[in-house]
Amino acid sequence: MAKQNVTGEFVIIESDALGKLIEVLKADYEVIGPTVREGAVIYEEISGMEELPTSWGDEHEGGKYRLHKRQDKAVFGFVVGPQSWKKFLFPPVLKLFSAHKKNGSFQVVENHDSPPRMAFLGVRACDLSAIAVQDKVFMNEKFTDSNYKSRRDDLFIVAVNCAEADGTCFCVSMNTGPKATFGFDLSMTEILAKNEHYFVVEIGTEKGAKTMEGVPYKVANKEQKNRAEGIVANTAKQMGRSMDTTDIKELLYRNYEHPRWEDVAERCLTCTNCTLVCPTCFCATIEDVTDLSGETAERWRKWDSCFTKEHSYVHGGSVRTSAVARYRQWMTHKLATWIDQFGTSGCVGCGRCITWCPVGIDITEEARAIRENDLGVKSK
Repeated sequence: MAKQNVTGEFVIIESDALGKLIEVLKADYEVIGPTVREGAVIYEEISGMEELPTSWGDEHEGGKYRLHKRQDKAVFGFVVGPQSWKKFLFPPVLKLFSAHKKNGSFQVVENHDSPPRMAFLGVRACDLSAIAVQDKVFMNEKFTDSNYKSRRDDLFIVAVNCAEADGTCFCVSMNTGPKATFGFDLSMTEILAKNEHYFVVEIGTEKGAKTMEGVPYKVANKEQKNRAEGIVANTAKQMGRSMDTTDIKELLYRNYEHPRWEDVAERCLTCTNCTLVCPTCFCATIEDVTDLSGETAERWRKWDSCFTKEHSYVHGGSVRTSAVARYRQWMTHKLATWIDQFGTSGCVGCGRCITWCPVGIDITEEARAIRENDLGVKSK
């Protein structure tokens, strides 16, 4: 029977057919997926299903992350690790151009390295929202970052709906999950029940439909679709954290002098972990380097953080010299001024900043503390 895929159709692939999906994608893309390295789930290029973190789960709490072996064969039985997909679209280190001395003058050569066509396998709903946030940062009406766009164009995304939440998740509060609702070519829900192990796959684009032509599947029935919906609905009830976002922008604007900023600053190490693991943070610095001969110079862009004193340095010194100022800047930008800049919150509720903070500072707890003792004067 001829396969007639259409956008929005739901199909079933058996668990072992996931390897075939990877094989089909590899024909056109560099496949990036989750795998286990040094005690964590990370994202890197994979060549086959055997590299996926089958039977691995994870535990998240403030300042704590642990992997553990599951008692089943779940392929996506973890939530998120310390990395996000940001590093492939907005690389941590990128050469912008080089300059070479010739006949007494310098010739500038821009970096036009062509990035590979990439397929992301296993993108969670919160990270889909994070990619959409960075799209607004790097590809808005006023400015387009050509390096970001070259990686983002023709990106293939296979999303995975979360079958369980962890201790620091709060995507429900931010309306970003646990179900993928946009931004994917294919979206999968993993089903494990008794002797059954399969994926309910939603086809999101014509590109996704074309890819599925090379993968054995059958059309999902109503019971299978309902089972997938039930799994996601149950995950939404398992959130380890929550955040009341009602008028949060105005709440933070009127509480710049709240004593809670002093409290959190006493605990904050300004280590930058929260910004480096965040899937939406985009602070960067520019560094120029020259060789010893003076014949060649290069300009590099590198990830930076608003938690470093140097990041706010202008002629005469840093604007934010204290931990109080730097934490307030980060949280207020994430939850308030980001909305003014880009029309959306900069937080997607993934919980990474909580998990990977060495002292367990919790952005949901800090927002709650300010709300419970709102000392600001409401603007008229």
